[in-house]
Amino acid sequence: MTVSVRLFSLLRERAGCERVELQLDDGATVADALAALARLPSLSEVLGRLPVQLAVNRDYATAATPLAEEDELALIPPLSGGAQRTFGADRTRAVNEAPRVHTAVVEHALELATLAEFVRDGRAGAIVTFQGVTREVSRLDYEAYREMAGERIAAIARDCARRHGLCALAAEHRLGPVALGEPSVIVAASAPHRDEAFAGAREAIDRIKSEAPIWKVEVDAAGTKRRVHGTPAPGARVAGWQADATSTTRGSA
Repeated sequence: MTVSVRLFSLLRERAGCERVELQLDDGATVADALAALARLPSLSEVLGRLPVQLAVNRDYATAATPLAEEDELALIPPLSGGAQRTFGADRTRAVNEAPRVHTAVVEHALELATLAEFVRDGRAGAIVTFQGVTREVSRLDYEAYREMAGERIAAIARDCARRHGLCALAAEHRLGPVALGEPSVIVAASAPHRDEAFAGAREAIDRIKSEAPIWKVEVDAAGTKRRVHGTPAPGARVAGWQADATSTTRGSA
């Protein structure tokens, strides 16, 4: 069977391509795919030391996850956002209506006013907004496993809105170049009281930065690029795979 492997950030740079197609035996698992990838000269060294998280068809997976024909396996290197905080117990409060949620991953400039207006609500006595902006360098270049990032941010937003009894929550993340002083991510939250609004917005941004598969490169005024060292995604491990999978590989740009 054929399985397509998506590579990002450092892994894509080392492999020289965004995808690798694997021919695997029926009944193969993610571990078998990783064993095949580790035999590629361009990936063997980096997979032996870099913590990676695994995703199959845009859901986080483990080495034991079975694979099927035409599945998409993604290897997710450390994320640029930082470590995840631990949050307290569910503080859901009863509201008359379900919270409204808006999320997006885009390549155009973000607008704080648009997201703040989305979360405005007659039930809300507090609106909290957060902007993460480029600092100290001329620009940041963002890349992402876009499909999974969009789904992950949406799931985080729904969960945070429910957990904190929000009226509404909006979150957008920008990809591509983001100049000095411009926002790369915005979160807006509304709630009946400020404690819930602050807590919901804080959990949302912290989880987006630690769970969404997004990476960034710093670019200074001279055009010199430096990849930002990230934090392993939740559940990531070093892929020191020694399985004896009898698989063949072929690379594709």
